[in-house]
Amino acid sequence: MSKLEPGQALPELKVTPDKFLTTRYAGASGDFNPIHIDDEFAQSVGLPGRILHGLWMMAQVARAVGAAGEGPDALRSLAVQFRGMGFPEQELSVSATVKDVSDGIATVEAEAFQDGRRIIRKGQATLRVS
Repeated sequence: MSKLEPGQALPELKVTPDKFLTTRYAGASGDFNPIHIDDEFAQSVGLPGRILHGLWMMAQVARAVGAAGEGPDALRSLAVQFRGMGFPEQELSVSATVKDVSDGIATVEAEAFQDGRRIIRKGQATLRVS
């Protein structure tokens, strides 16, 4: 990526999780909570259906922000506030803006939306830049 400047918007990341993502992610992460893999169970506890794993959604923020640095290992810290549930088969979009750049470290703020709902807010990341 080119040199980062305060106020610069990073390229938006858009990804649509397929209907099997939560099952694959459960296997990879070891998080087999049935709200992520069983529609009937999720509905029985008041959810509209299976929901995405929060850490998968957070990883999409990391992808969006990390792409602005010198590769994935440039990401130094990441924090987010989860504000809503994400669902399979609905596009997730992550937007981010550079807030500060000093001494080779960029501070970036990010948020994620799905179907017009903000599901991650107050994302903050630091990454190494040259």
